[in-house]
Amino acid sequence: MESVLSSILIFGGTGYIGRYMVMASIKMGHPTYVYSRPMTPQTDPSKTELLKGFKSMGVHIVQGDLDEDEKLVSVIQQVDVVISTLAYPQVLDQLKIIDAIKVAGTIKRFLPSDFGVEEDRVTALPPFQELLDKKKIIRRAVEAAGIPYTFVSANCFGAYFVNYLLHPHDNSNDTITVYGSGLAKVVLNYEEDIALYTIKVANDPTACNRIVIFRPPGNVISQLELITLWEKKTGRSFKRVHVSEEEIVKLSDTLPSPQNIPVGILHAIFVKGVLMNFEIGKEDIEVSKLYHDIKFHTIDQLLDVFLVNPPSPASAAFE
Repeated sequence: MESVLSSILIFGGTGYIGRYMVMASIKMGHPTYVYSRPMTPQTDPSKTELLKGFKSMGVHIVQGDLDEDEKLVSVIQQVDVVISTLAYPQVLDQLKIIDAIKVAGTIKRFLPSDFGVEEDRVTALPPFQELLDKKKIIRRAVEAAGIPYTFVSANCFGAYFVNYLLHPHDNSNDTITVYGSGLAKVVLNYEEDIALYTIKVANDPTACNRIVIFRPPGNVISQLELITLWEKKTGRSFKRVHVSEEEIVKLSDTLPSPQNIPVGILHAIFVKGVLMNFEIGKEDIEVSKLYHDIKFHTIDQLLDVFLVNPPSPASAAFE
């Protein structure tokens, strides 16, 4: 590791996982930059406050559009590492970031906006597959450009999916929807941990030009196991209502875009179990084995967080 901490530029730093990345970068002492769309009177006040908070913590805020080539190159030349956490509608906009990185010629590592399933090794229903194919385009463009990279497959955002599956904020509801049989194994990683480990691997020479997969054993669980664990912790009992694979596939076929994308995601992860249906290769890295100074929250510990100070529910951006 270098004695001087690398400077990190984050695209999408006000988004769901992006804000975790910014906080992790600050926590680890890295000079941190956020490239954000220009503020307007129509800008969401919560985003304005978030950026003010980042600035008060020493983050360098650069306002600009991805079409501003010179500005992109200029800010990229000031940093060592670029991390993109852009949401689905902007996946292909990362080609502009790649072009700017090529012009700058100084970046030591680029992490494109993956952070979900390992897109090169899974197949999904068409709506979700279209998203994965766009992410593959970005990966191939990074490789073709010869940019030093790390591809991060962080699997499921743990707090996001605990909220989605268990509805812990709704104490009046005693029914939980189960997708498929509920037996498929998934990987639920706390967002704070995903961000901390991502900042680590972004600066780790052993992770350069490799795929890093987040599959800590303590976070592998099925839907039914998750519900049972939540029942034990809360002392409540929940009725399990199963939605069949056939119903999910039909929804994927009939819902308009982009509403059909989440259905495809649910099918791939919770029905087909794509997060656990491949072996981690010799050239890949399973991140939980790398560092001794930080540890993943287990899913058991994450549910304890929900008992004390539950993270707020969130919605993914698909349009």
